[in-house]
Parts: sequence; structure tokens; C-alpha cells
Amino acid sequence: MSKIIAITSGKGGTGKSSICAELGFALAKQGHRTLIIELDFGLRCLDIMLGVKDDVKYDLGSVISGEVDVYQATTPVKIASNLSLVCAPEDPFSKVDAATIKRICEEMRKYYEYIIVDTSAGTNESVFDVVEQSDLILINTTADPICVRDARAMSDEFYKRGNKKQRLIINKIDPDIFQSDIVKDLDDIIDTVGVQLIGVIPNDDAVVISTGKGIPLPSGSNAFKAFDAISRRIKGEDVPLSFKMLLQ
Repeated sequence: MSKIIAITSGKGGTGKSSICAELGFALAKQGHRTLIIELDFGLRCLDIMLGVKDDVKYDLGSVISGEVDVYQATTPVKIASNLSLVCAPEDPFSKVDAATIKRICEEMRKYYEYIIVDTSAGTNESVFDVVEQSDLILINTTADPICVRDARAMSDEFYKRGNKKQRLIINKIDPDIFQSDIVKDLDDIIDTVGVQLIGVIPNDDAVVISTGKGIPLPSGSNAFKAFDAISRRIKGEDVPLSFKMLLQ
């Protein structure tokens, strides 16, 4: 049975799309057929992050309009043989309902082991309707108190809707942040959001270079190790949560 993973955040700028790209790459590198569906209409970026901006012929807008089916709108990612992408429409005014996304995901389950849904940021109704259909919700935040509060708001709404399949990713962590008065420690963030932690990603220039050039993360980078560990926890592997190496 394939797994649908929604990656979402209460606020833009938390690195949600880069997490989608790098987790997709990690799962594909481990031999799993993986599809990323991008829903950030008008602000698509995963084609650049995954190095396929010149290869995309059709996008989700083409599927919604009936021009092509979802298979024709799926672009293979060259840097990972098991990874494919369905890009968001370039038109920011394109609209799609949760039922359509659910139908597309269910259709693609037959061909992919993991389907990663990159939602738009924010707490609008359509995001909740799309995300709550997933098998796993990854809520992403940084240490920024505004992002943490917005992540808590999203989590609370999912709990109200009866969805407990949530895990927390804390992104762009720099050890210097804990020397300030902004946040005391990782536990402070986890307790505020109220969601079980699945991984911490360090602030690493390698991610900016990787996603900007559309190339794989270096396997020796701390960010790669973090994404690899998170992907294995998603699969149910017992990977200890250890941050000392990542926060050096």
C-alpha cells in the first residue's frame, strides 16, 4: 500500500518546498517510486529545485482544464531515477478542489509507493481539506515564534477534525538561536506546537545550492543526513533522534 504524505506549514518561508524536494529525493534514492504533487499555484518552484524546469510540458493546470491526464503531466526527475513531479500551474488563479486532488492521488497510488503533496502555505479551508486526506501530515516550522504559533494553529485545526496522523519537522535550525531569548530549546518548540517530532533539519547552505541548481544534496552534508533519517522514520525504521551532529 502506498502512502500519501502532505507537507504543510502555517506560514510561507519555512522551507516547505525544499523539504518536499529533498525528502522525495531521499526516498527515491532508497529505491522507492516517489511522486511529488505541487499545489502552490502561481508560485511553483519544484521544477527548478529538481532540475526539470526545461522538461515540464504540462502541469496540474493542464490536468484540471482537461487538456491532458495526470500521467501526461508527470515529469520524470533526471537526478533520481525513481522520482517524478507534477508541477503546480503557473496561473495563480487556477483552482482545484480537495476531491480532485484525492482522485489524482488515489489514481497514482497504483504506480508510486510514496506520494508527497506540497501544499500551499497558510490556514485556508482548501489546505485543510486536501491535507486531512493524507496518510501522514508533516507540519513544518522554523524556530521563528511566528512560524511556531502558526504551526500550532494548523495542528489544532487538524486535531479538531479528528486527524492525529501528524508529525513535526523543525527546519533551518542554527545552534546560535538557542543563545538568544527567542527560543529556549527544541523542546520549547515541540511543546508549543503539540506534535510529535520526526526530525530536525539544520540551517545548511548545501540545501540552498542543491535546490537552486537542481542537483542532489552532497551525501556528506548535515542536511542530507537529516533528510535521510526523516525519510527512514517515515518508513517505520528505528532511527534515533540525535541532534548534536546536526547542530554543530
